[in-house]
Amino acid sequence: MNRKIRITIDIIIMAVLVLIDQLTKNWAVNNLKDADPVILIKGVLQLYYLPSGNTGAAFGILSGHRILFLCIAAAVVGVILFLLIRLPIDRRFTVIRILLIFIAAGGIGNMIDRFVLTYVIDFIYFYLINFPIFNVADCYVTVATIILAFLILFKYKEEDMKLLEKSILKKDKTGDER
Repeated sequence: MNRKIRITIDIIIMAVLVLIDQLTKNWAVNNLKDADPVILIKGVLQLYYLPSGNTGAAFGILSGHRILFLCIAAAVVGVILFLLIRLPIDRRFTVIRILLIFIAAGGIGNMIDRFVLTYVIDFIYFYLINFPIFNVADCYVTVATIILAFLILFKYKEEDMKLLEKSILKKDKTGDER
């Protein structure tokens, strides 16, 4: 598969994931706002609209720093797009590609909320452990990042990482970056 087709497919998948995130948030606003929580697993998991919205990052840290979060998200998505363009067209890196797509989609989904609403819509609540309320985009980012870290630490060999580095930096035969 050529690089342009692959990047086009990556962007389409990313757009579908962002759409899913935005549709779930829209559903939450229309069905959970000012309503009782929807119990999915009694005492464990429920859908609960966070009335104040989330103006912070994970666990509400740095609440109210909207511009900072928009800049960070834009930078992260930009880096991921750069990496997707540079990743080798090699089957063994397909999982990395997919995980990067999920991370970018999550970042874009929450970035849309911050830009349009000034806060992120959160509505998934693990009642059992009183975990902070989150959303589908947060799931994309968290799960994909954990899996990516695990793969880099335990699955990919040194030669795989060297190939990735060479591809990303586009080093020529002398070792100089182009």
